[in-house]
Amino acid sequence: MNGLIASQLAAMGEGCPGALSYLSNASALLMEMLPDINWVGFYIRRGGELILGPFQGKAACVRIPMGRGVCGTAAAEDRVVAVEDVHMFPGHIACDSASASEIVAPLHDPSGRVVGVLDIDSPVRGRFSAAHVSAAGIAANEIEKVLSALGDLGHLVGEGAEDRKA
Repeated sequence: MNGLIASQLAAMGEGCPGALSYLSNASALLMEMLPDINWVGFYIRRGGELILGPFQGKAACVRIPMGRGVCGTAAAEDRVVAVEDVHMFPGHIACDSASASEIVAPLHDPSGRVVGVLDIDSPVRGRFSAAHVSAAGIAANEIEKVLSALGDLGHLVGEGAEDRKA
């Protein structure tokens, strides 16, 4: 992930009608631009779990408990997590057996609360270096800026769902 990708992520937000459309295009852009990737997408936090959001790749796990697997760990610990070999990661959740390595970056709302994660999988063991950890954080930051400007992230993460059920 480089400066070009970050600038494209930022530009994609201009004129975008909402978070769902933006995250859909962001996953498509990352899938197209990053070599040796087999899955890119977002999980959105709802209470104590992450719910599948827009993605590119094979069908994926729909729910991930906070603190479980690479995505749940990144969200719970609020840090970018890069795993050289997902099969060696304690509690790894195998959605696609072809995935060998993974990098996950938390996404925050303007108050700093973790509201989701950017998840990128590769079929290549050791695909993500220390430089990728920094780049994933930069990409997540650009995504957060756009989501904040769009202002409808609360709807995407299910805030107010209790009110709608009543």
